[in-house]
Amino acid sequence: MAQKNFAGISVDVNDEGYMTNPSQWTKDIAREIAKEEGIELTEKHYSLLEFLRQKQAKGESLTIRSVGTSGFIDIKGFYQLFPGAPMKKAAKIAGIPKPASCV
Repeated sequence: MAQKNFAGISVDVNDEGYMTNPSQWTKDIAREIAKEEGIELTEKHYSLLEFLRQKQAKGESLTIRSVGTSGFIDIKGFYQLFPGAPMKKAAKIAGIPKPASCV
């Protein structure tokens, strides 16, 4: 298993750069991953990342559609926060595995 250094902390990652141990995640790590993705995190980003982490911890399937219909944020807002590939980027920044719905 590979490791990568974020915010002075060595974390376990897979070959695509997704954290393999969500318990290693911190807001500082999220900020550095977001910076690599060209995103500057706001409180709205952090709230959504926490939401995704909670859903993933419950074993719920994460898709753009499920996030958009969750009542937390609509799909347009999701794309505005994480342009291009919102589910992939949000999962990576949230320190959770890449959802099966992402190619």
